[in-house]
Amino acid sequence: MSAQTAVVKVIRSADRHHWRNEWLDSRQSFPATGNFDLAANAHGLLMVHNEDFVDPGEGFDTHQHRDTEIITWVLEGSVVHQDSAGNSGIINPGLAQRMTAGTGILHSEKNGAGRYEKPTLHVVQMWLPPDESGLTPGYQEMDIAGELARNSLVTVASGIRRHRNETAITLHNKYAALHVARLEPGSTVTVPDAPFGHVFIARGQVEFEGSGRLEQGDAVRLTRIGGQSITAVEPSEVLVWEMHGEFA
Repeated sequence: MSAQTAVVKVIRSADRHHWRNEWLDSRQSFPATGNFDLAANAHGLLMVHNEDFVDPGEGFDTHQHRDTEIITWVLEGSVVHQDSAGNSGIINPGLAQRMTAGTGILHSEKNGAGRYEKPTLHVVQMWLPPDESGLTPGYQEMDIAGELARNSLVTVASGIRRHRNETAITLHNKYAALHVARLEPGSTVTVPDAPFGHVFIARGQVEFEGSGRLEQGDAVRLTRIGGQSITAVEPSEVLVWEMHGEFA
């Protein structure tokens, strides 16, 4: 990719959109709360990337989505999921989960801890569009905790053809993939080369080649560039989106 058109933009944690109510503390890489034109603020194909802290016994009551691929990634605690397609389950750290809203689905998602228990849910939720509208609603999950212990990027969710034999769960978008790495200090991974990328430091501290030290909650938006090394300074977890398309 041409270095002349490359853009690397660091978004510090404190500069993200912040929304809070009585039970939810939401730190948003793209403004999502009250925003009815998510595509206008998207980067590549990624239109929602919310880091949420949910109090025990609380969560989102039943609500509807359409024509959206929703990836939920738990960092601490657990999410109790139920939807109108008959899917239900508990999402813990290391469990990859995707919900396809398609023609329309109702679902609820709540902190798995009871109101009088202590654990706060720490979860990242990400939205992107499907390749086509009107899909049949669907759900997929897979436990990949073992693969995440390898100090390397693990393909968590992808619709890219070359990932079809390695991705944990599939996306109905052939231009996008989410990779996750849990890194011990000194371990290094490389950002995939793609027209659009988004790197999020979910926990810990890392050195990002060309941009210096990044800490928990920081993000990097990449345009027409990739190949940077990410080296853990302390035990860390990074979420890396690789995107080969954008909203028209």
